[in-house]
Amino acid sequence: MTSLPLRLARGLDTVLDRTVAPGYTRIGPAIRRRLPTWPADPEPGALAGKVAAVTGATSGLGVATAQGLAKLGAQVRLVVRDVDKGERVRAEMLRRLPGADIVVDRCDLADLDDVRRFAAEFGPHRLDVLVHNAGVMPATRTESPQGHEMTMALHVLSPILMTELLRRRLHGHDARVILVTSGGMYSQVLRADDPEFLDGTYSGTTAYARSKRAQVELLPVLDAHWSSDGIGVNATHPGWADTPGVVDSLPTFHKLTGPFLRDAEGGADTTVWLAATMPSPDTGELWHDRRVRPTHLLRRTRTGDAERELMWDWVRAQIGTS
Repeated sequence: MTSLPLRLARGLDTVLDRTVAPGYTRIGPAIRRRLPTWPADPEPGALAGKVAAVTGATSGLGVATAQGLAKLGAQVRLVVRDVDKGERVRAEMLRRLPGADIVVDRCDLADLDDVRRFAAEFGPHRLDVLVHNAGVMPATRTESPQGHEMTMALHVLSPILMTELLRRRLHGHDARVILVTSGGMYSQVLRADDPEFLDGTYSGTTAYARSKRAQVELLPVLDAHWSSDGIGVNATHPGWADTPGVVDSLPTFHKLTGPFLRDAEGGADTTVWLAATMPSPDTGELWHDRRVRPTHLLRRTRTGDAERELMWDWVRAQIGTS
């Protein structure tokens, strides 16, 4: 399949993406890796001497991402709420990667005050990779300690606040910030008029997808905001991966699609690749399987600049930054 002309290979890749089911399952990377358009893996040791932080790194995609970064030589900081669980993950990773440099940091990502505490106490003077992976899909409407709807607090407010507070450590050395989003966001329009999901009947899956839509819609704004410090920001979506979060939150989906789901390493592949590939990738983009993807598949979800700016104004007001 590697002998396919580039134009045909790109067309096949696009078809896999637009038809969703084949491309998002393990079938997608199985085919794409054999195409001439598949980018090369990062060089061994590509992250040697660099520091990477991964939030939500106690299961699923978070563990796979952290392990992938450690394999490439990074010092990896597991940013977790449950330190005991984080230490168990660290011990298992060291068993698999003897000599790896892995540290456990405590932070409740849903609590903006704890994010501020974490950033103030963050040890390294330099941070090269910041992966915002922590996620939640509550069954009922739940609020953070500051009174924000939980998915919006954890997926939007917390990552932006943490990055803002760590800008000094990210500044000036090709640092990369990566938001792990979800293909579920394709079903939702940006609700800048109701970011806290106060109107209508609450649905955890809808709230999750709305918050992921907000992540993606804010990419160009965040890219412009942080680019002056030499900080690149992108989002990745993992496709359909077999993780504890899917089992717990979407049991019917997992039962129906289980044999076709990617493993966690497959879901984390593009995040790890973006963190380490050279030269630096384009920023302010949504990526899946190592290629920039469209942020909208449906006309009804398209967002105007006014809605995007309204959401950005709301975010800044909630986290207290300029």
